[in-house]
Amino acid sequence: MKKFRHATLIIMIASMLLLMLAACGNGNGSGGSDGDGLKIVIVTSGSSVDDGSFQQNNYEGILDFIADSSPESAVTAVTSNDIATSLQDVEAVVADYDVIVVPGFQFSIISSIALDNPDKFFILVDSDPVEIDGQTVFDNIYAMTFKEHDSGFCAGIAAAMETTTGKVAFIGGIAFPAVVNYQFGFDAGVRYANENLGTNAEIVELPAFAGTDVRDINVGGNYINDFGDQAQGKVVAEALIAEGVDILFVAAGGAGLGAFTAAKEATGVMIIGCDVDQYNEGVYAGGNVVLTSGIKNMRINVTRQLNAIADGTFKGGNYLLGADTDSTGFISAAGRHQLSADTLSALNDAFAKVKSGEIQPPGNFDPGNMG
Repeated sequence: MKKFRHATLIIMIASMLLLMLAACGNGNGSGGSDGDGLKIVIVTSGSSVDDGSFQQNNYEGILDFIADSSPESAVTAVTSNDIATSLQDVEAVVADYDVIVVPGFQFSIISSIALDNPDKFFILVDSDPVEIDGQTVFDNIYAMTFKEHDSGFCAGIAAAMETTTGKVAFIGGIAFPAVVNYQFGFDAGVRYANENLGTNAEIVELPAFAGTDVRDINVGGNYINDFGDQAQGKVVAEALIAEGVDILFVAAGGAGLGAFTAAKEATGVMIIGCDVDQYNEGVYAGGNVVLTSGIKNMRINVTRQLNAIADGTFKGGNYLLGADTDSTGFISAAGRHQLSADTLSALNDAFAKVKSGEIQPPGNFDPGNMG
């Protein structure tokens, strides 16, 4: 009888353990709908998730998802310090996570990893995945690109209308398409203001810092050639300030913070932030150097895709987001910019034309249509 009771107890314990294991699961390939939440990793390149700009905005989208929708989910941040090793760095973590978030053009090469791991979800920011055997769209990759030239256009108008020296400039990190989009949009905005709004601003470009895009074409501008080198960011900004530039539109991730430092140490120099509202980055003892910021809304779009994964509605594809979906624009909220009333009015009028399609600023691969 004792042996019988002992055996029965063992069976009961074993059954309970099986039920507990079934209830837990690992969530892979199921969108985490079994209650365990998602294991998420964000792999950044060049700068970390606290860069105050591009990488941080994507990371905050993940944090929003966890806080608002899935507290049982968790995120790990990994920094790839060498763009040349981006593929290997993703390969090193893919097995351990359900969702891999990869912000940056350099991660376009994840197509092969996605094909080899059909049960994983990938959120690719700033690039479409590279083609493999004629395939350009992948069921498990949501690729979001943006019309950064919409936002750059607004930055150019703002710079042209607010400069006191008559000289403005663009500073980029690396001449990837998203950054060149900002540059070309900025240039178009300055020209638009000169032709339509009574300004006479000069765009300053120093040949020593000219950028070369992914087609190996010299696109001009002023490039740091890095997204994390703040010291070089400061060098580029100081060279432009020495030429009389008093407004800098900076699209350089963490490296751009060096330009912020240069502006704070100068007199009368303002920064137009990029990707996110960078007003807080502009604070210093003498006030704030941020005029406004040209933005793209990565944060909310990352959150939306994580929710889609969690609820099983995720749909892979390549999506271009712009002003018409409120994914681009500029900061106009009270207390978060230093634009004059005239500049703000002109920007609102011009951006309404961008949203309607009447004005289409040019980008790296897009000739645009300025009407």
